[in-house]
Amino acid sequence: MHKNLYMLRQRTIRKPVHAIGIGVHSGEKVRMTLRPAGENTGIVFVRKDVMGGQRIRAIAENVSDTTLATSIGRGDVQVATVEHLMSALWGIGIDNLVVELSAAEVPIMDGSAAPFIYLINTVGIVEQDAAKEFIRVKREITVNQGDASATLSPYAGFKAGYTFVADHPVYNRCPKYAELDFADTSYVDEVSRARSFGLTKELEQAQAINKCLGSSLENAVGIDDFAVINEDGLRYQDEFVKHKLLDVIGDLYLLGRPILGAFNGFMSGHALNNKLARALLRCEDAWEIATFEASANQPLREPILQPAAVTVSQSG
Repeated sequence: MHKNLYMLRQRTIRKPVHAIGIGVHSGEKVRMTLRPAGENTGIVFVRKDVMGGQRIRAIAENVSDTTLATSIGRGDVQVATVEHLMSALWGIGIDNLVVELSAAEVPIMDGSAAPFIYLINTVGIVEQDAAKEFIRVKREITVNQGDASATLSPYAGFKAGYTFVADHPVYNRCPKYAELDFADTSYVDEVSRARSFGLTKELEQAQAINKCLGSSLENAVGIDDFAVINEDGLRYQDEFVKHKLLDVIGDLYLLGRPILGAFNGFMSGHALNNKLARALLRCEDAWEIATFEASANQPLREPILQPAAVTVSQSG
């Protein structure tokens, strides 16, 4: 490597860190431990309450359910609601991590990605020796489901746009479209604090199918017929559409590597996000793995979007 260049490297956390919360859908208390992991491990979930501590890789192929959340599974063992943690890990560039859980769901915390980032920042992040790898989109891929659509297309960096479609007095007062280019937008500042949200009148329906059993104003934005009922209101004027982007980022990080490309979603949810990820992986001519070098005089922000030099290996 040229002496004036440095390679972008994989990252993990410095030491284990613990948290206790509830599962928003199960309503059960869960203990979560995040542990450092070796190079090229990826993100791995471990169910410590299951005999043998079943390990489940956080990859698109292991997504087992997308009803109101993204769940991954292996055999009969599941881990629910992984998207907010996965989004946080993308946002601060964590490549390798073991997530140990005492129950079948990631704790919801406050309904956003911010508490996970805070938790990791308390122990710190370390760079590893292996090169950080990205999935670079080479041609456009689009999937549809009814009126909803999701697209990935080539782009020199990563940007994401989303259109939120819902007719309600509260939603109609807020922006329904957002597009963020992460070359000049901070995920931590502008996205990570956006919380889950829902109409109070729909809560009973969700609980009838054993979802949202742990939902409260401590972990979601509640909306009645006319207003947000949380005492402190919204964190962003466009919090609803930004939470949709937060979910998208978490669902796409199940590709196993951060994306270099542009995402555009219209009404897409967890199911369509996963369908898009799987479609991309099936089309080997639509992507390639890239590693990056950057000038020591012009260090790049995480996630890396404008590399000074690129090394590419074929997909597969």
